[in-house]
Amino acid sequence: MRSCCFLIAVLVMFLFSNIAFSDDDIPVDPDWSKQINAPYTKKGADRCLKCHDEDNEYPIMPIFKSKHGKVDDARSPMAGLQCEACHGPGGNHAKKSRRGKQKAPILSFNEKSNAPNKVQNDMCLQCHKTHARIGWEGSSHQLNDLACVDCHTLHVAKDPLLIKEEQPTVCFKCHQKKRSEFHRKSNHPVRFGEMKCTNCHNTHDAMGENLIDAPNKNEKCYECHAEKRGPFLWEHAPVFEDCTICHTPHGSNYQALLKKAPPHLCQQCHAQQNNHADILYSEQNLNNKSKFMVGGGCLNCHSVIHGSNHPSGVKLMR
Repeated sequence: MRSCCFLIAVLVMFLFSNIAFSDDDIPVDPDWSKQINAPYTKKGADRCLKCHDEDNEYPIMPIFKSKHGKVDDARSPMAGLQCEACHGPGGNHAKKSRRGKQKAPILSFNEKSNAPNKVQNDMCLQCHKTHARIGWEGSSHQLNDLACVDCHTLHVAKDPLLIKEEQPTVCFKCHQKKRSEFHRKSNHPVRFGEMKCTNCHNTHDAMGENLIDAPNKNEKCYECHAEKRGPFLWEHAPVFEDCTICHTPHGSNYQALLKKAPPHLCQQCHAQQNNHADILYSEQNLNNKSKFMVGGGCLNCHSVIHGSNHPSGVKLMR
């Protein structure tokens, strides 16, 4: 009987915990919630610009050089309710405040906002929940409670996140380990401005592994390295299983983004075969100028390591 009562108590606690943390019950600043029923301003952006000029703490003039500020584009907020299309009704906020009193709140998009990240993001997703962003719900960034403005910069002519040379700097604010990997000897040329993070990753997506913008990692690699796709007459199994079995994509201190140098990388799989692959290679072999320790190691002979179409290529040597 006691065990039955205990199970019922645990079940009740579980149900109430789910209710407490559901998205619909996210605590909202009471001052901000009053804005919902506030009136709209009569002059829209013209009223906002009386305060938010170039000298204001929150200048908005550069937005008119961006897509958000195009009056002649029906998709743009400036073509409708203008500033209030995103920030909500600003009638109370635009009123003069009494001396010593703060202005009425308005929905803002920054770390000082009195609205939770979900409320800020939902406002953006009213327009942007399409195409590449349709998988936002459930993505690692969404589950970690990131706000859109943690990465994107508003009220600028060009969002730095959309500029190839500047995008990695934004990502590296959180992904600092990846920054160090791109400074290794062998790397994808992200730090040189020849690639950007979103060439491989869809940062808004919950579908792909590691936010990869493809059905799987291999398919993404084949977009540039098509010659490795095959099919081959003689296939090397790890090539078609997962490129990252041998390669690390961001950067490596070994040639060709390899995780280890041959022959040690190869011997992770090719051991106990009663041939030269069983030998433990060390400095002694290097001093003897062993062909398995210099140059490309195993690749000195097995040169077509990704696969071969030669009738005699079973050992991937031609």
